[in-house]
Amino acid sequence: PTPDKDQPKVSESSEPRHLPGSTKAYTPEQIDDLANPPDWYPEDHGPLPQVIAHGTPPNALACGSCHLQSGHGHPESADLAGLPAEYLARQMMDFKSGARKDPARMNAIAKAVSDADARQAAEWFAAMKPGGWIKVVEADTLPKSYVSTKGRMRLPFPSGGTEALGNRIVELPDNPQTATARDPREGFTAYVPEGSIAKGAALASSGIGKTVTCAVCHGEGLKGLGDVPRIAGLHPIYIVRQLSNFQTGASAGNSAALMKRVVANLTEDD
Repeated sequence: PTPDKDQPKVSESSEPRHLPGSTKAYTPEQIDDLANPPDWYPEDHGPLPQVIAHGTPPNALACGSCHLQSGHGHPESADLAGLPAEYLARQMMDFKSGARKDPARMNAIAKAVSDADARQAAEWFAAMKPGGWIKVVEADTLPKSYVSTKGRMRLPFPSGGTEALGNRIVELPDNPQTATARDPREGFTAYVPEGSIAKGAALASSGIGKTVTCAVCHGEGLKGLGDVPRIAGLHPIYIVRQLSNFQTGASAGNSAALMKRVVANLTEDD
């Protein structure tokens, strides 16, 4: 996600912010501290491991800063909630070796995190409850939006307005004010072209002569099978990024090798 040149002017108070149902208060500076992200609802989880709450200073950011303590993450990162611990630990090893590439964040983080902490993070997110974070809506138009320089999240313009969706997938937070405060309870809406859900369902369920059915490896309902991750309920633009990474070799670990032939004949539209 590359920030847009057209950035709206947004004035932000330095006063502490609050979220509904939370007894906590954090200033914008505290919210944006990626080594100490806010924990708005500590009652929703057990004691936070160090790697989730604070990372490994100075080079590894707190896992909870991008993926949230709930694991649901944002569209520019990833939803890790309920994924198999073995799969997550393997991805960290691939980021550390460079077999999976994310130079903006994860390659440096993985190199700075110990194997023990990576395993602890994997087990934490594997224990989180998945689902219910993203709504998918077919549409022709949607709120006019931009990718912010602050955090790389796509946000609606404060001034309002609409724009044509075209042949895109656009994910926007249901509540931009709370999403930018790292709220783990309010999710996102993915706007997709009319008819694309049915086309995607046909491709995933039959392969339509281009690939194998997704359920063969990812299980019934695409909820995962063994250490193969669920793909049901993930951020749609994350799935697109990963399929592209398999095609280009940006994800090239041992498990990614299994996906290379699966995606070989897929177009960008697919």
